[in-house]
Amino acid sequence: MNSLLVLGIAFVVIYDFTNGFHDAADMVATAIASRTMTPGIAIFIVSLFTFLGPLLGGLAVANTIGEFVQLQGTEKNIAQSVVFAAILAAISYNLITWKFGLPTSSSNSLTSGLVGAAIFSLGSNHVNWGFSEILDGNIVGFMRIIVGIVFSPLAGFIVGFIIMKISLRLLKRLTAKSKKIVLFTQYLTVSWLAFSHGTNDSQKGMGIIGMLLLANSIYPTFTIPLWVILLCATSITLGTLFGGWSIIKTVGFDIYKVKLIHSVADQISAAAVILGSSLIGAPTSTTQVVTTSLMGVGAAERPKHVRWTVAKSIFKGWLLNIPISFILGAVFCFILLNLIN
Repeated sequence: MNSLLVLGIAFVVIYDFTNGFHDAADMVATAIASRTMTPGIAIFIVSLFTFLGPLLGGLAVANTIGEFVQLQGTEKNIAQSVVFAAILAAISYNLITWKFGLPTSSSNSLTSGLVGAAIFSLGSNHVNWGFSEILDGNIVGFMRIIVGIVFSPLAGFIVGFIIMKISLRLLKRLTAKSKKIVLFTQYLTVSWLAFSHGTNDSQKGMGIIGMLLLANSIYPTFTIPLWVILLCATSITLGTLFGGWSIIKTVGFDIYKVKLIHSVADQISAAAVILGSSLIGAPTSTTQVVTTSLMGVGAAERPKHVRWTVAKSIFKGWLLNIPISFILGAVFCFILLNLIN
């Protein structure tokens, strides 16, 4: 491997690490806020199942990420610059939002940065938009990413609302002794959410490394070898171990007053949506799905008690996520091309 390829892989490891500590907060926030699980135990469980997710969850998302920008046959320096720029855009946005304790989407940052860099250096014809295929009922390329990123938060809200309504009905039939069962369920749902997160999010880094390997002609076609799976699983797990405590406060305490039943309902909803997206190869945002699921849970019980002003500020951050990352991707690509040439 040449030095630029090694550097690119190192950047992906950093991206996965920042993704891990960014999204760890989202996964454990409600469990900690409900005071049913200590931070140490929550982080340990989440780290374990985040590692297992990419090993057992398939490669559908990695294939989507790796193939929606067409780099095969492109000049090596340009192809590497596009991928580097996308990674740098995602890392930069992750670090900035983490610093201010703002939940944001690593998926949005990475894919938007990739599109921005590709359009700047190669033109829009190198992006597999998937517009024509969708008319035939096939969701491929960038349209599959849009489905995952745009519709999964909405699905999170709807599923969270429904799960909470069902949970409230079940609670009326349960006795005080049943709390132990619900508490045990909390451990299962946190594990499921972490597994879903690992399955979806770590594959984004795998897809980027696969693009780098293709750009450097290490493999003749887009390929994800086992060592890439293990590397991405390890880096996102290490990031998860460190957590993001300022984001825990925003998600766990600032949106809704979370109790045990809210935490369980939120985790079931988010895990179901994220894992479902992974199975169809649609990248999604753990942050967005967990947050909108919690809003749905709160709205199902007491809509007036949901802090919609906090939710509004989070939505504004998400709206800025895509254009800022798009611009960052183009800017980084411009800088890199000038440095290389």
